[in-house]
Amino acid sequence: MSLMRALLWLLRTVALLLVVGVGGFFVLQHFFGLRVEMGGTGMSPIFSFHDTERHYEEIEQERAKEAEAAVLATATPVPAAPVAKEPEASPESTAGAAVAPWPYYRGPQHNGDYTQTPIRKDWPSGGLPELWRTKVGGGYASMIVAEGKVFTIEQRRDHEVVAAYDLYSGRQVWEHGWKALFSEALGGDGPRATPTYDDGKIYALGAAGELECLQASDGAQLWRTNILEDAGAANLQWGMSGAPLVVDDLVIVHPGGAGKAVAAYNKTTGRIVWQTQNGPAGYASPDVAVIAGRRQILLMSGDRMMGLGVEDGALLWAEPWKTSHDINSAQPLVVDQNRILVSSGYGHGAALLEIAAGGAGFSVRKLWEKNTFKNKFNSPVLYQGHAYGLDEAILASIDGETGDRDWKGGRYGFGQLLLADGFLIVLTETGEVVLVKATPESHQELARFQALEGKTWNTPAMADGLLLVRNQTEMAAYRIAP
Repeated sequence: MSLMRALLWLLRTVALLLVVGVGGFFVLQHFFGLRVEMGGTGMSPIFSFHDTERHYEEIEQERAKEAEAAVLATATPVPAAPVAKEPEASPESTAGAAVAPWPYYRGPQHNGDYTQTPIRKDWPSGGLPELWRTKVGGGYASMIVAEGKVFTIEQRRDHEVVAAYDLYSGRQVWEHGWKALFSEALGGDGPRATPTYDDGKIYALGAAGELECLQASDGAQLWRTNILEDAGAANLQWGMSGAPLVVDDLVIVHPGGAGKAVAAYNKTTGRIVWQTQNGPAGYASPDVAVIAGRRQILLMSGDRMMGLGVEDGALLWAEPWKTSHDINSAQPLVVDQNRILVSSGYGHGAALLEIAAGGAGFSVRKLWEKNTFKNKFNSPVLYQGHAYGLDEAILASIDGETGDRDWKGGRYGFGQLLLADGFLIVLTETGEVVLVKATPESHQELARFQALEGKTWNTPAMADGLLLVRNQTEMAAYRIAP
């Protein structure tokens, strides 16, 4: 009998704890804005406090104040005091902003390597100097920098919004949006693809396929289309994610589908120039490079790595690259004039492809292939013959020639990284910025600080000596130049 009573007491206690736990969770969520987001594994929760409705209201209030201040400044005969710039910003760096120092996803060379200025390595204990911080809408796009402005795309209520911010103050300069709301359980709401800058224009792709060309100066729409509708293709599970690629007079995008999986639009008119190829789209962005003596579009689709002719999209070569659920997200990395490093998570790994031109066309040969160096949705960088990336959630270095691992260490989650001045700038999944020396000798972490709060999957950007970071709720700029 005593055993039965003990068992009943235990069951009641467990039930009470569950009720209190669920009730407490509800109270925290409903009244205090507790937000639970899943990390890259889909099993590790990331907790933060965020009230979505209040956040949108704060963005709207902030933008309204900025617009009012801009109108007053224009109407006032006496010039308003200029926005204070970071004292270290030099005329040379300001000139650099005018010529688009970071015009594309992962930089001017599309490889995540920042070379515009040196960076400081003696980070203060409290972190790099913060220049500005502003609230933003949801989504996982990165940022680009041109004409003294930072451009990104966000989710604001039921609209995808392309927004331009002043590089030195964070003040919004303009916004342009369209009605669209893409959402899925793991990632949440918002657009994924980073906008692209070219010759005074912004090319922005929404998560559901909306492609728009905007004037970089004021956000005026020049043309629009929907690449999924044009291709007759279904959307990806996680949404359109590849940044538009501008090559010559073409805008290259990758909607996937039958016979129209890759498309080129005239960058001035939006007219379709060509559509070609079959198969599922990938989540990586198209790139362009001279490989084996020919300039070509490099594209990681959902099931293969391809080289396409720029003029007509003709298939030059292809190498099968299968992952679970056709998820290829990491950018291919051009190693030299005829070799490409490809990698992915989702049950695959990495390989070095050698492309050769011959009388019968192009051929592909795997120089090595490993089931390690699984870059899930971060992309690796290359420095002095060694590649660095987040192998699942742990930073790793491999020898580019052999694929052998140099080291693996530093649990940064499913974050992102860039290369700068011989160092890795790692933005962790929980919003910390970490400085790591790019060396094959060992994992050498030098500094870190908390830059953002909450889940952070967005790739950082760098320009004019500034490090730009964002996630689904905020964006900030830090001075990283000496």
